[in-house]
Amino acid sequence: MEEYEKNIVPHIEAIYDNFTPLEKTIADFFIHNEEKTDLSSKNVSKHLFVSEASLSRFAKKCGYKGYREFIFCYEQGGSTASRRPASDHIKMVLSDYQELLNKSYSLMDEDQIERIAEIISMKKRIYVYGKGSSGLAAMEMKLRFMRIGVTIEAITDVDIMKMNSVLLDSECAAIGISVSGRTEAVINSLKSAKKCGAAVILMTSHVEKRFQNFCDEIMLFAVKANLEEGKAISPQFPILVMVDMLYSRMLRMDYFRRETLHEYTLEVLEKDS
Repeated sequence: MEEYEKNIVPHIEAIYDNFTPLEKTIADFFIHNEEKTDLSSKNVSKHLFVSEASLSRFAKKCGYKGYREFIFCYEQGGSTASRRPASDHIKMVLSDYQELLNKSYSLMDEDQIERIAEIISMKKRIYVYGKGSSGLAAMEMKLRFMRIGVTIEAITDVDIMKMNSVLLDSECAAIGISVSGRTEAVINSLKSAKKCGAAVILMTSHVEKRFQNFCDEIMLFAVKANLEEGKAISPQFPILVMVDMLYSRMLRMDYFRRETLHEYTLEVLEKDS
């Protein structure tokens, strides 16, 4: 089983907003430092043009008694408190996620991501179908892509999937999400979408020959035994990995406009919260 090492950088990042501007300068140094240099308080204070007292205050704000304890844990990969090693079941969960990431990389097809991103960009309306955990992934996809100007709707109710077919035409794209590839409500909706002239994309972990009859693109995501039951890890995880790859590609298309839209939607949400 792969060994996992802990370090204190995530802890520094977690409390970053609580730092003063001077402390953020110190935090940035330790977050991004990759060189094995002399990290004594005298050398770091000289390098950052800060006082040694500032380093001590920073270390205490991070939860340490002083800079000496902080730098010891930083170099050793420790944390603010002595913690017992992760148990086997925790390591197993992390290993499962790592396995799915490795499989996702193996399945990733950049040319296909380019084609699907082009479809989403060109079509006037996008509908994403999914049930259960796949439906939750469809909702997340809707929220992400709306922020960059895509007219997209997530449909998770079977009856609405059926009724939605009357809205489809050649200016639409229908994306179905099914881990098993056997969610008939989703599969049937994609068949109807194809008959209406819409572009059809299926995101699944299992390929069947029949899919080629009505799908323009079949995007594979990683799977692991018992993933669909959601026993140890979320079945949404490998789906969202692929969604993020699509999102990243979409963001690079007409980057300035999409980035502006993204920032604007975040500002609107912050005003209303």
